[in-house]
Amino acid sequence: MNTTQTARVTGVLGTACVSTFVVNVNTSAVSILLPSIGADLHTSLDALQWAVTGYMLVGAATIVTSGALGDIFGRRKIFLYGLALFVVSCVLIALAWAGWMVIVGRAIQGAAGAAILASGLSLLSAGTSGPAQMRSVSLWGAAAAAGAAAGPLVGGVLNVAAGWQGLFWLDAAIAAVCIPWTLRTNPESRDPSRPRSIDIGGTLLVAAVLVPFVFAMSEGGTWGWLSVPTLLCLAISVLAAYGFVRVERRSAAPLVNLSLLRNALLVGSTIAILIGAGAVAGLSLLISLYFQDPATLGMSSLVAGLASLPVAAGVVIVAPTVTPLAHKFSARIVILSGFALMTVGFAVLGATRASWSYWVFLPCLLCIAVGLALSNGPASSIATDSVSDEEIGAASGISNMARYVGGAVLTAVVASIYASVSASHAATGGAPADALAMGFSRASIALAIFSAAGVVLCVRVTKRLRAPRAADRVAAAAATVHTVPAAPVPVTQSP
Repeated sequence: MNTTQTARVTGVLGTACVSTFVVNVNTSAVSILLPSIGADLHTSLDALQWAVTGYMLVGAATIVTSGALGDIFGRRKIFLYGLALFVVSCVLIALAWAGWMVIVGRAIQGAAGAAILASGLSLLSAGTSGPAQMRSVSLWGAAAAAGAAAGPLVGGVLNVAAGWQGLFWLDAAIAAVCIPWTLRTNPESRDPSRPRSIDIGGTLLVAAVLVPFVFAMSEGGTWGWLSVPTLLCLAISVLAAYGFVRVERRSAAPLVNLSLLRNALLVGSTIAILIGAGAVAGLSLLISLYFQDPATLGMSSLVAGLASLPVAAGVVIVAPTVTPLAHKFSARIVILSGFALMTVGFAVLGATRASWSYWVFLPCLLCIAVGLALSNGPASSIATDSVSDEEIGAASGISNMARYVGGAVLTAVVASIYASVSASHAATGGAPADALAMGFSRASIALAIFSAAGVVLCVRVTKRLRAPRAADRVAAAAATVHTVPAAPVPVTQSP
């Protein structure tokens, strides 16, 4: 490889990894910042949970479409659009004078993040081949995992040093630097063999399924679960889901290849990913709100970021060591053990009392972190190992969409339960600390029920994974934020 080629590969790798790290830091840091944002902008935390949920909803609807747009119009072009949109969203949030601006900015950021992640990985795959491709993809996965783990701590540090806006100004600056860097070093690539059509109908219908469903989950406790608004939202979701199936069957380039959904291993692993991603997103929001509330532990954002580090960092550290277990034993045993540990951890949190100190919470958080590592890594491996090489990209797209869906739905569910139960208990004369502890308890029980559903899924998982390689270990570490294919993905590059 000559000097020019080396510089090009280094540039592609650098821009993809740096942007991915920034996106994932931003994603995982926001929950820690919500109390500070709410206090500064005089916005309730009930409303601000949409800053997390809205990001996930838009990401779910656009992650696959972003990859398709890159294949057709140019991966570098969509990557640059994603970076520019990310800069705009960060500036909008940093300049916000009202909570709705943060929510809108985060929704825009969901589309930007999806474009950066999907196109960045495609650029990396197109710019390298063979062992170099797998090394590059492994580094990209490591950057994704490191960003997710570092996010809460980075958010806490910047909040103390520069206010909650500091995170978004810094992210905007880094993303802005990546734009000329990308233009100078990244060659354009596309897939000329791909159909030119874009499944816009499918994208819109994904949003039509998710948005009313999440509204029903987040507001059902207030509206009444059998009230007209709740039932209407659920009916719209069902009709949109039916329409989505009809559209996908007729689309020349469907958002989701429905034939893949006949693959029981892919479907089971995707649901497991959805549950795991949703559980960690819901837990991150819960501990941020509860740990920082003056009526409970009263932590600063920095201390809360440190306190939440065992969950994020624990998964990243433990996951690579789990991969050999999934090969030695059956994936069923490993994933079942993971969901069982998560269920136990959340069930114990269901007994939360106002008198609990952080050190009582910590064993439960570690238990959940290990459970996530045991379940998520093998599930992501199965999602891509259970299909042919030509279908790996589609399978990883489905599992990544599920990751966003799980985060959006379970964040909305736990936020609704936490707020409604706390308010109800306080209305009966309960002390603020007791009311919040009750809300935390009931939300944790809901997460325990979802985690227990993952145990049932393991009945269908019979696959024994291949002997792990370095790429598999990195993919496992990144599994809570992105399904990274641990095998070469066929990518066509144009000059």
